[in-house]
Amino acid sequence: MAVSDTLIGTLFDGRYRIVRKLGAGGMADVYLAEDQELGRRVAIKILNDRHANDEQFVERFRREAKNAAALSHPNIVSIYDRGEAEGTYYIAMEYLEGRSLKELILAHGDAPISVVVEYARQILSALRFAHRHGIVHRDIKPHNVLVDSEGRVKVTDFGIARAGTSQMTEAGSIVGTAQYLSPEQARGGDVDQRSDLYSLGVLMYEMLTGEVPFSGDTPVEIAMKHLSQTPVPPSARRPDVPHDLDMVVMRSLAKDPEDRYQSAEEMEADLDRVARGAGVARETQETATQIMRAPSTLPLAATAATMITPPRRGGVAPPVPPSVYYDLDEPIRRRPIWPWIAAFVFVVGAAIGGWYLYHQISNKISSSAPVAVGYYLNENQQQATQNVEADGFHAVVKKHTNLTVASGLVYQQDPVAGHHQPKGNDVTLYVSTGKPKVAVPTLKGLKSEDAISQLKALHLVPDVHEVQSSTPADEVTASDPKSGTQVVAGTKVRINVSSGPTPVSVPNVVGQTLNNATAALNQAGFKVNPTYVESDQPQNQVIDQSPGQGEQAAKGSTIALTVSNGPKTVAVPDVRTLDAGTATSTLQDQGFKVKYTYTTVTDPNQDQIVLDQNPEAPTQVKPGSQITLVVGRCPASGCPAATTTTTTTTTP
Repeated sequence: MAVSDTLIGTLFDGRYRIVRKLGAGGMADVYLAEDQELGRRVAIKILNDRHANDEQFVERFRREAKNAAALSHPNIVSIYDRGEAEGTYYIAMEYLEGRSLKELILAHGDAPISVVVEYARQILSALRFAHRHGIVHRDIKPHNVLVDSEGRVKVTDFGIARAGTSQMTEAGSIVGTAQYLSPEQARGGDVDQRSDLYSLGVLMYEMLTGEVPFSGDTPVEIAMKHLSQTPVPPSARRPDVPHDLDMVVMRSLAKDPEDRYQSAEEMEADLDRVARGAGVARETQETATQIMRAPSTLPLAATAATMITPPRRGGVAPPVPPSVYYDLDEPIRRRPIWPWIAAFVFVVGAAIGGWYLYHQISNKISSSAPVAVGYYLNENQQQATQNVEADGFHAVVKKHTNLTVASGLVYQQDPVAGHHQPKGNDVTLYVSTGKPKVAVPTLKGLKSEDAISQLKALHLVPDVHEVQSSTPADEVTASDPKSGTQVVAGTKVRINVSSGPTPVSVPNVVGQTLNNATAALNQAGFKVNPTYVESDQPQNQVIDQSPGQGEQAAKGSTIALTVSNGPKTVAVPDVRTLDAGTATSTLQDQGFKVKYTYTTVTDPNQDQIVLDQNPEAPTQVKPGSQITLVVGRCPASGCPAATTTTTTTTTP
């Protein structure tokens, strides 16, 4: 199927309504879609014709999609679905409203130190999880790191947006984006988890300085710099970078994987120390100082694969071979660069060979030559101690609680496996005493969300049960175990959350006075909240209620009453002594109706003059009320000496 914008608006695979295109590349297009079954937005990656018809590619694509789908972690973009439809293959994944780290760097340049450390720790959390599941990312770069509006980081493209030729391996080729390649990737050699940590070091360098450590006009030029040059420390480009953070970055950028952090956990531990201002590990200080003093070179290797083999005692995890991928950012994957750097490799190899031969001879001469520290993690205390002693070192045991490692097993060692030191030196073994004990906090009276947060912060598991209670809804009424009880981290704690008091029927109080209505509702167990409005109904009469008659409401809840404030009134103006015409205009302008009552007068000065009015001013009356005016009138023959006749006329 030719993937095109004709997909927009269509229903793909009978489930995904395509909304718009998010991105395009040589291998696949990515669309925003609505999942019609689950009612959520997803990102759909759809392969194009050329790769959909390549059996080996499709097999690789399926396998990588399966691997990525298994990586369920808060800092990894989730894979929801994968399948085949309309002659091609697709993957449905989590859609994030946010920006890539590359966009943020381009928009803002260098980032605050605290932000760099926090983002790196979140990326390391994702890598730690992936590496434990045997997956090397191989293309850590800011384009593949997404940041949402709340600062949460998610790593994407764990081998999904990267597949390539029909070959499963391709030694001697650039795999990934040149600026973020590890030296072993630049050589086309075997890679393991330490390659991801090198790429993360490049990414941190760019976050700190706004620039990558190495740049050039061609991918080959950049690759050769990764192989042969030592970058200036970030602090040389940005003076406010702390020295400890400088050392973390420089150790991760070591040419030789043996000199780098050996695991995401180890690098994460150093960043935690940086965040606390506690200083980095001794190994980091020594390695980073050595790197900053002089450029390092590296032996060359080759061959292929993707999974991490668990480390063995006596050394670090064996490397795994490379594989070929692609992504929508068009990572650099050109022709093999081996011919371009063959001469360079030959010279470097000869130099390293001489260096190696010299030190082999020296080591035979010196009985105190450094030897590699073994791998003792996950061994029990007795076994690990014996192995340390057998390797010629002195074992020092320190015991601490640990949330994830069973009691009696080694969960950390110092120095790390692969570090070289003289025989007889100490190797500290950190042995787990099991999960720590914590006290159940006081939860009664808290909102359920707050109670759950407190339990999770103590590594306890909330078990929420809804119960009827006289307490307000969503309030915790009790916990089991009770507050103050000492329990092991990971223990399930039951919390009873009120669904609110038992509802009862609301009585009808419409038409009653406010006093009577309040008394009736109080007797039924309710509170009252009156609101006054103008109305034609008598003052203080209830004209509406909520909830209404017969509806259910919890005892103790408030019933809203609408109470009449009486009709609106206006003051009658005083129009006495005005002539009838002026008085009428004055009243009609204010909305009143006017009625005349005439009385015969003898004084010509009282002719057509308002002598009296009813109601009198300033009586309060309803708008539009009728005002009766008593108007003087001389007889037709003139004003006689006396007046006794009265007539009435109404003016509309």
